[in-house]
Amino acid sequence: MGLTYITGEVTGRKKKSAKVKFLLDSGAIYTLLPEPAWKEIGLKPKRSMTFTLADGTEVVRNISECRIKLPQGDGHTPVILGEPGDDALLGAVTLEILGLVLNPFKRTLQPMHGMLA
Repeated sequence: MGLTYITGEVTGRKKKSAKVKFLLDSGAIYTLLPEPAWKEIGLKPKRSMTFTLADGTEVVRNISECRIKLPQGDGHTPVILGEPGDDALLGAVTLEILGLVLNPFKRTLQPMHGMLA
């Protein structure tokens, strides 16, 4: 199984933007911005949440919001404000907001099939 990365542009307060290389993590719920990126675009914490890491360790991270633009589309999304050592992750919430899914066989993003029920 390989890793899949995608480069996107994030935009925050005062329309400042930054390029970020995200790991597409099908197990991640929220998108995580590394500390240099969210500081560069001027994000501020809005709330905090506790997250459990793969080894069972619990960490608290601040949450904010930004605009994200990928080659497949763009939209507004909640993001985790990373701390030193945290890597950029593209999570399921952002993918759903953009109407995208990860094709696990081709390791690419593709449009989601929506359902009105």
